[in-house]
Amino acid sequence: MIASIYRFHGHGSLRFVHRHGKNIRGQYFSVKYAPNDRRKVYRLAIVVSKKVSKSAVKRNRIRRRLYEIVRKNQELIKKPYDIAIIVYSDQLIELESSKLEEILIQQFRQAGVISYK
Repeated sequence: MIASIYRFHGHGSLRFVHRHGKNIRGQYFSVKYAPNDRRKVYRLAIVVSKKVSKSAVKRNRIRRRLYEIVRKNQELIKKPYDIAIIVYSDQLIELESSKLEEILIQQFRQAGVISYK
């Protein structure tokens, strides 16, 4: 899990990302991002709706897996961005960690959020 200074939640912050950000859509989730010059570090939110899975245990497992991948690679994030990962597939539960990390890093590269590894 990433530290609380790197997380955000709430409708106001998510609304900012939706209005001012850009979107990179993938097979399992999309990454919405917006530069936020008022911050010194990036902020991240992961949205997993009940449409993905009715089980809170599964939704939280997906969220924890994605937070952990971002935590391991957070030194690659260049500037203060507000990032929202919107999950729309429950297949992330069975996906192996290395494949999931590869997909997330690839989408972050497409967005220009991270420097190359």
